[in-house]
Amino acid sequence: MLLCNFIFAQTAVLKGKVLDDEGLPFPGATVKIGSKTGTVTNADGLFELAKIPVGKHIVTVYALGMEEQKHEVNLKANEVRVLNIRFKASNKDLGTVSIEGKSNLQQVKEQPYHVTAINAKALHNTSQDINQVLNKSAGIRIREEGGLGSSFNFSMNGFSGKQVRFFLDGVPMDNFGSALSLNNIPINLAERIEIYKGVVPIWLGADALGGAVNIVSNGKARDFLDVSYSYGSFNTHRLAVSGAYTNKKNGLTISTNIFKNHSDNNYWVDVPITNLYTNQVPNTTEHVRRFHDQYSSESVQLEGGVIGKKYADRMLVGIILAKNYKEIQTGAQMSTVFGSWHQNSNTIMPTFKYQKRDFLIKGLSFNAFGSINLGATQNVDTVARTYNWAGESRLKAPDSVSYIAGGESSWSLYKFKNNTATATSNLSYRIAPGHTIGMNYVFSNFNRTGFDPLFPRDSTNLLPQVLRKQIVGIGYNFDFRDRLSVSVFAKYYHNQAEAWARGPYSDPSWKQNKNSIDTTGYGIAAAYFIFKDLQIKGSYELACRMPDGEELFGDGVNQIANKSLKPENSNNYNIGFVYSPVISTDHRIILEANFLARKAADFIRVDVSGEQRTQSVNVRGVKNSGFDAYVKYIWKDRFNIGANITYQTLYNSTQFEPNQFGTQILSAVYLDRIPNIPYLFGNVDLGLRISPNHSGWGNLSTNYNFSYVEEFYLKWPSLGDPSTKSVIPLQLSHDLSISYSTIGGRYNLTLDCKNLTNAKLYDNFALQKAGRAFYFKVRYFLSNK
Repeated sequence: MLLCNFIFAQTAVLKGKVLDDEGLPFPGATVKIGSKTGTVTNADGLFELAKIPVGKHIVTVYALGMEEQKHEVNLKANEVRVLNIRFKASNKDLGTVSIEGKSNLQQVKEQPYHVTAINAKALHNTSQDINQVLNKSAGIRIREEGGLGSSFNFSMNGFSGKQVRFFLDGVPMDNFGSALSLNNIPINLAERIEIYKGVVPIWLGADALGGAVNIVSNGKARDFLDVSYSYGSFNTHRLAVSGAYTNKKNGLTISTNIFKNHSDNNYWVDVPITNLYTNQVPNTTEHVRRFHDQYSSESVQLEGGVIGKKYADRMLVGIILAKNYKEIQTGAQMSTVFGSWHQNSNTIMPTFKYQKRDFLIKGLSFNAFGSINLGATQNVDTVARTYNWAGESRLKAPDSVSYIAGGESSWSLYKFKNNTATATSNLSYRIAPGHTIGMNYVFSNFNRTGFDPLFPRDSTNLLPQVLRKQIVGIGYNFDFRDRLSVSVFAKYYHNQAEAWARGPYSDPSWKQNKNSIDTTGYGIAAAYFIFKDLQIKGSYELACRMPDGEELFGDGVNQIANKSLKPENSNNYNIGFVYSPVISTDHRIILEANFLARKAADFIRVDVSGEQRTQSVNVRGVKNSGFDAYVKYIWKDRFNIGANITYQTLYNSTQFEPNQFGTQILSAVYLDRIPNIPYLFGNVDLGLRISPNHSGWGNLSTNYNFSYVEEFYLKWPSLGDPSTKSVIPLQLSHDLSISYSTIGGRYNLTLDCKNLTNAKLYDNFALQKAGRAFYFKVRYFLSNK
């Protein structure tokens, strides 16, 4: 018996990681020893084979579209051998247009559109939210009004705000509510992030003017649990729990995402302290903390249904429940300070998803989604006091104009519902190898109703404000041997707004105004591989975007209504290339560049209206030209360095403007740069990964980011005295992250430092951002292979 036990103990363990030809984890690859022992790599490209007899073995690794890899190993008794394998893309013609053998990132990048794909899985251990990740990409600049949970302005190649649309797994995020947005969703939710610049494919189905961002979560049928908690500066807490379970026998599946965020956002700022009794503002500044900027949010997303059935590949019903509390510290600029004004909101959103390939007939795919947000928001401004940055306050005089106007901004207990219903459907039919036609339809209905107990008879609050949108897109795709790809499409837009307004003095009754607009757009995108490693791209779209509910009716806080907004349109041109040669097995370079031109009419931008509020306004003509470029060097999966640069010139192309008498005169800001938009910025990223080949050792990763933003004007350059003109100064910032991972990525620890040098950084309308901040994150990840 002792002899038998000794003999059977002569085994070893083989584990490791499989990477694609870009050095990224490759899920779903088969790893085999002989004909009976094998496994499949998990979502992180990891595999493990236990109880392997000692001696020599041939390890075979293969996946569709990749060259088969064979490695010889000589295992010793009780040894834990680590074998890391890198795939190469197969040169074999698959005979169809299918690119299933390529990684998801490759498939996205090789589309004819100018698109960037970010591997979010590599960032799951960091404490970043999705906004912070996107802000380091070429062509993108995100400017926030404060810390965690604050409002933000997203800019892509100069187009910003609502001009860029956001999606979660192809579903519009317009009605998700403030508790679920890019600046409070942790990066753990995403598997990858797709960034479409200039031209947006019809299957996303949106009236985007300048681009779109699609967050792709892990929708594969697998069992996993992902729990993380982060704590850091300014009393910031972030908890994220994600999990899924699928019964492979009956196809029942359930998944959940739970998020909890909190921050006091009490970082230091340098501001003048206004004398509350004389209203004098000194020329000097003092170093004080923000004192009324707390933010808290909680959200739960539940989904359940079936997968892999004859009637549905995936059919899920779900609900999103969320709430948040947000204190309002400043107006549009820091010269206005608040100490009591706050906002509460909640989200109750049922959802439905359906997907089916070979729907009714072979080659026809059908996707559908529906949701309605039944949540509400309450604006609470009931304290008639004036504050300064020292936290001091005084009661407003009861007979003063400011007291009559209302609390800190305007008397309010206004509670309103932005009940937004969204329905999308997509049909795609493969009529022959290399030929696909598609159709997409989107319907959305924005219906705002509200009530303010302080002003119970105010018809402005009681009467509904409605906005309905319908978008239809049709397209044709042609692919030739994975070398040439062409997409042609057209879009139809219908917009109908309904609002109430008082009539003239002679008839002051409330009347309903209806405004209906119909327009069309179209475009083409093409890509061609000159060589295996060099792809050129070109695209054009006549894009149109209708004003949305908040732009027309305001947001209830700092943005006021502008019901006369016109839809904006733009001619978007892109031309670029992607070059990714494999220098050797261990060395690779990726180089991407894109040149752009935009010509927009009735351009909508956010402007300052006084010091407290902002308002969306039309600029009749805007032109934009520029480029963004990205280069990255990768050595094995251990070291990488990359950099990107963006240059863009948005200027007012409206030469003549009407004066108060209706006469056309030369515009004072003709050919001026559009203010409050950065024109030159870039990033440098460096990553180092240490992975010793010793049993029991984990992986240590270090990542560094450097960000640069050139100074730019806050207001029109030609107006005012240049010596006293408001300028947002040049900004340089450094971020550092150190992560330790062990037991195949199950246990993870991360330390992040943002703004390492404690530099003074500014954002929207010269709002000061946080200084140096530290965050510590622990993460536990368990996946059933």
